[in-house]
Amino acid sequence: MTEVAAFPTEVQVFGPVRVHLGRQSGKYPDGNQVIVQGADTRVAFDTPLVSRHIGAELNGVDLIVLGHVHEDHMVSLGRLTGARVQVHSADLAAAQSWDGLARHYGYAPPVLAAVRQMIERDFSYAPRPDASAYADGTLWELGGGVRVRAHHLPGHTAGHCALVEESTGVAFIGDIDLTGFGPYYGDATSDLAQFQASLRRIRDIEARVWVTSHHRGVLTERAAFVQALERFAGKIDERDAKLLGYLRERPHTLDALVARRLLYPVGVELPYVESAERRSIALHLQALRQRGAVRQEADGSYALG
Repeated sequence: MTEVAAFPTEVQVFGPVRVHLGRQSGKYPDGNQVIVQGADTRVAFDTPLVSRHIGAELNGVDLIVLGHVHEDHMVSLGRLTGARVQVHSADLAAAQSWDGLARHYGYAPPVLAAVRQMIERDFSYAPRPDASAYADGTLWELGGGVRVRAHHLPGHTAGHCALVEESTGVAFIGDIDLTGFGPYYGDATSDLAQFQASLRRIRDIEARVWVTSHHRGVLTERAAFVQALERFAGKIDERDAKLLGYLRERPHTLDALVARRLLYPVGVELPYVESAERRSIALHLQALRQRGAVRQEADGSYALG
């Protein structure tokens, strides 16, 4: 791939950690690029669209650690072939091949065909069959006291992790991204209950700076982080309430609920939207049924419990 000409990115520096903010603080489809420089090793966390514009600092990385696998975090993997790639074991297959990524998404074949065309065009998608696995708690010693630890926080994907540079307390929290959109759990390896547990656990990770993949960018005060996290988590309850409101009107089939939308406004027609809606709504309905708030009728439709 031909490298894209640089645009003047905003860079925030925290000791050995440099955060290159993508457009609009990494608002999707862009993201925020973290690079950590130790005495012996330079590491990049993910490679979002902004990675195309960074140049020598990124080109010289020894290792790329993916906090999770999705197309918008893999943009420069096909270009930075001299850097090793590591990803949590639960997301590894999705980084290594298209077949693995297709299973990760879990969409129907026609949707997958459209998604593949989109991500190759817009995100320079290229698998890395040489990628290797890391685990929860893995520690990378980069030299000079600079060290990075993985904290497994699944839900968005099965292998989603926060990556913390411990000497400075900078936590890259990935797609626990604190956006107004709220948590995304629309793929085959996504899990609503795991996401909720991760949102509780992330509070206990020792950090002084929180960097999101998207939109928020950098937070440097714990009170602001906790407030944003509570709003973000609250989107799950808002979605429950929205579904219950639909069912208060009348029973709905899953197809009817998907048509009314839970995550995306009606009219947004990206290739994966219907699949993501179906997966997300099904997860909510499962949780609501377990609480007795919803029941499934003999004809397969859903009604208030």
